[in-house]
Amino acid sequence: TVNMASKVEKPWPRKEEAQKYLQNHKILELFDNMTSQLIFHRPDNPKEFLVEQLENLQKGKMTRSNYPCLFDGTNIQSIFGMLDPTNRGFITTHQYREALTTLGVRDFQQHPPGYDVDKISLDTFEREAKVGLARASATFME
Repeated sequence: TVNMASKVEKPWPRKEEAQKYLQNHKILELFDNMTSQLIFHRPDNPKEFLVEQLENLQKGKMTRSNYPCLFDGTNIQSIFGMLDPTNRGFITTHQYREALTTLGVRDFQQHPPGYDVDKISLDTFEREAKVGLARASATFME
């Protein structure tokens, strides 16, 4: 008979090493960002566009600003407006979390100002979105 315990696959050391490398250098996030930029802009020369985006990331790294990002303040305000169609001036904590997650922001305040009364203001939403999007766009930062 075959011993099933001996058949249990051990993790491949190279696979774990590769995953750690990709994670440490945020390679998957970089490719996600670059793919999003391509789909959004649909340039005639995609390879040239990707080179430009990488150059922009490098410049952003040196200056710690101007990271390529799909969303600006106007887009963020529009999203808030869609979540607050009656112009109450706030959204719920659930809407805040869902919107930031949908935008690709992974690291944001879970309990921002207004959390205690379930009313998140545009200022809070916009601040968290801008900071989170800048972080997400700066895929080269460790």
